Amino acid sequence: MDNIASNNGRTTPCVICPLRGRKALRDFTASELAVVQELKAGEIRVQSGTSFLRQGSRSEQLFTVLKGWAFRYKMLPDGRRQILNYALPADLVGLQGSLMDEMEHSVEALTDLTLCAFPREKLWTLYSNSPSLAFDITWLAAREEQLIDDHLLSVGQRTALERTAHVLLHLFVRAQEVGFTNNNQIQFPFTQQHLADTLGMSLVHTNKTLKRLHAANAIRWKDRVFELVDRAALANIAGGDIQTTRQRPFI
Repeated sequence: MDNIASNNGRTTPCVICPLRGRKALRDFTASELAVVQELKAGEIRVQSGTSFLRQGSRSEQLFTVLKGWAFRYKMLPDGRRQILNYALPADLVGLQGSLMDEMEHSVEALTDLTLCAFPREKLWTLYSNSPSLAFDITWLAAREEQLIDDHLLSVGQRTALERTAHVLLHLFVRAQEVGFTNNNQIQFPFTQQHLADTLGMSLVHTNKTLKRLHAANAIRWKDRVFELVDRAALANIAGGDIQTTRQRPFI
């Protein structure tokens, strides 16, 4: 496909990976770093708007997001879309398609992406030779389940105002962890339609709910520049703040 290209000639060595040193991320030991470098097959570039993993397919590779944003989603036959969650740098995607018969969801590039690629057949080598990294993959899978659980709680039980406040705070905190924010601002790459498909609400309902958050002086969002005006106010509406309690691993 023209919108997915190999980046093997300009692969970032793991030793100078820009994700290393992030306070929110656990760094590798020297031996773990050597294993990851051996496992890495290269990098690919994916253009914005491309679904590089598709529901019903089996992935021969799994990927770590190196640069950019992506989102996981499922489609109904009539074209309705549910966005399940978002993938940011250091997040692992494609594990489901590597370990099971096929992907149960699709993944689309929200911005231009750079992905570190790891062959599926080498995954078992990691489990055999590096128990600490194998545990990290298990942890990442459990974290993905936790994010889906929290999203289901929002869609099923939180009010429209609560779920909107929660997802915006959640995405801001995740973006902050990987250095995408500037003080209390970030240029979100998604539209209100993406947000509506995440929240399980209509575009009109989403717009009205955002206006209520604006009126509460909790946020400001214009031309995709999102400002967290009053974090305490937004957290109060969301039902609680979101804090990072421990460093998380990545592959």
